[in-house]
Amino acid sequence: MKYYMIIFSPTGGTEKVAKAITKNWKQIETIDLTLLDTDYTKISFEKDSLVLIAMPSFGGVAPGLALERLSMLKGNGAMCVVTAVYGNRAYEDTLLQMQDYAQTAGFQVITAISAVAEHSIIRKYAAGRPNLNDYKELAEFGDRILEKAASGALSTPVVPGNKPYKKAGVGMIPKANATCTACGLCAQKCPSGAISADQLKLSDKSKCISCMRCVSICPVHARKVSQLMTSIAAAALKKACSIEKENELFI
Repeated sequence: MKYYMIIFSPTGGTEKVAKAITKNWKQIETIDLTLLDTDYTKISFEKDSLVLIAMPSFGGVAPGLALERLSMLKGNGAMCVVTAVYGNRAYEDTLLQMQDYAQTAGFQVITAISAVAEHSIIRKYAAGRPNLNDYKELAEFGDRILEKAASGALSTPVVPGNKPYKKAGVGMIPKANATCTACGLCAQKCPSGAISADQLKLSDKSKCISCMRCVSICPVHARKVSQLMTSIAAAALKKACSIEKENELFI
C-alpha cells in the first residue's frame, strides 16, 4: 500500500496536523495544493493507496482554490481521509465539502477528522495548538485509520455539514508597509497569484483568498492586515473561541 498527503497549508497549521496524523505511516509522498505552477490534472493515485487530504476551514468552509485543485486529481478509487483544520471557532460545512469533492475526484472516503490549530489571523485563539496532547491524539487517530484501511472496511462516515454549503465570507486583504524590502518571497509563494512582482506591497483583491501565507512568511514582517479589522474580528470571535474545542474522528 502506498501513502500520500494532499495538503493545502498556507501558514503551516494544517501541515502540522497532517504530519501528526500520519506519524506512523510509511514513506509518505506529499502533494502540495498551494503550488501555483503545478498541473494537478496529471496527478493520479493507485487504487491500493491511502491518502490524507487536509485543508484549513476559512469561516466554516474550505478554501475554494483548494477544492478546485482537489477536483483536478484522479483518485481512481484510492482510500482517503478528509481532514478539516480550524482555529477553534467552528468548521461548519468544511468536512462535508471536502468529502463531496474527494468523492467526485474518485476517492473512497473512509474516515474524516476535524482538528484544531492556531488561528491564522488572530493568533491568541488556539495558541500553541496542535499541542503535545493533540499530537498524541492525532497519531492515535492515524493508527486507527491504518487499522480500518487494512481491514478492508470501506464504509463512508457521516460528517457534520449542510447543503447548500455556507457561502464564503469576505476576507481580510494583507498589505505591505514601508519596511518591505521587495525580496519577492510573497509573490513567489502566494497560492493564488494575488501578488505581482511589479507591485509587491499590494494584493489583487480579485485573487486574494486571505490565506495569510504572505503575512506568515515575510522575513521582515512587513505584510499585515488592518489592525482595526483584526481587533473587530477578535471581539466578534471571542465568545465562540473561548472554549477549547476537541479534535474529532469520524470513522
